[in-house]
Amino acid sequence: MTGQASERPHTLTLENGLPPKPTFSDDEMTRRCTALRAEMAALDIEATVLTSMHCVNYFADFVYTAFGRNYGCVITQERLSTISANIDGGQPWRQTFGHDNLVYTDWHKDNFFVAVKQLVGSAKRVGIESDHLTLQNHVKLQQALPGVELVDLSGKAMQLRMRKSVEELALIREGARICDLGGTAVVDALAVDVPEFEIAMQSNRAMIREIAKSFPHTEIMDTWTWVQSGVNTDGAHNPLTTRRVQKGDILSLNTFAMISGYYQALERTLFLGSCDPRSLALWEINCEVHQRGLELIAPGVRCCDIAEKLNAVYEKNDLLEYRTFGYGHSFGTLSHYYGREAGLELREDVDTVLEPGMVVSMEPMIMIPEGNAGAGGYREHDILIIGEKGAENITGFPFGPEHNIISC
Repeated sequence: MTGQASERPHTLTLENGLPPKPTFSDDEMTRRCTALRAEMAALDIEATVLTSMHCVNYFADFVYTAFGRNYGCVITQERLSTISANIDGGQPWRQTFGHDNLVYTDWHKDNFFVAVKQLVGSAKRVGIESDHLTLQNHVKLQQALPGVELVDLSGKAMQLRMRKSVEELALIREGARICDLGGTAVVDALAVDVPEFEIAMQSNRAMIREIAKSFPHTEIMDTWTWVQSGVNTDGAHNPLTTRRVQKGDILSLNTFAMISGYYQALERTLFLGSCDPRSLALWEINCEVHQRGLELIAPGVRCCDIAEKLNAVYEKNDLLEYRTFGYGHSFGTLSHYYGREAGLELREDVDTVLEPGMVVSMEPMIMIPEGNAGAGGYREHDILIIGEKGAENITGFPFGPEHNIISC
């Protein structure tokens, strides 16, 4: 290291510009931090180092862009501070709840861990997200904090995120509405010989413009659409391609409105122009499962029981072997490249009891392989908010053959 570099700072503060209106109120963000601090106190944890996109966003209202660098948020009983790379300038400070941000520089190797040590101070028990830390970073964290006991808090943090507040529910409702607008844009753009990506671009424009109108203070990032056609419908997360849609194609419409790191989704099976008899029969069975699932979601019901009852519908139609994943998942601060609340998924191995304030999808899917009659992936997806007495379906876009055989 040159003498000049060795004299450069490991960390610094960079307060540049004026902060925008935050996503949530100070009371809401304080509520979240207070809940985490209560968990920390119960476990005698003096500081917590959050490193995942979803937890940093949930507790600090900051969605970082990693590009291979480390980011984090250190929470003690007195302080919340995010840690960001110098390349991001003052944006992390502007976005962080409370505007306490520590920047690490590139002048020395592993300055991120220098920043962590600076914020953790003399703490002897420190919470971490063991489900997010790589083995390499876990070792580096131990080296930066010698003699400190690292305690996994990822499960506790997930439990806090699973139960949504009034403000979160308001945002999610708006996101679901915007996804419906994106779905309408997909249908309007559908035509023979148009590439999947061209159709998706129309939806993205519609959703992003509506997000900008409804949330003028938010950063515009990560909203996307998947339009899958033909064989490309076989996977729920298959990316856009240049395939041109054809008359008679099975299609999967998937719109995802991202608002301040919060994920909302609409997914629908469509056919362009016509639907053959076998495909129609399969589609109607999947819609039967979907409708039954919407009826089963309610407070006091276990996730695993919903899955088992829906399995029975597929089984009676000899289709259970074609089911590709569980029947639904939680919502909140997540995306296709970060975040997951595995404790709230409608699967046979999840015994979580649904409670008011939780938000889940109902999204049954079957996939019939190529070479078989009715080949393709059939999937519907609605968002439901669990209330005191039932569940509110906040997805408005219709499903099923009556609505979604699109003329061409």
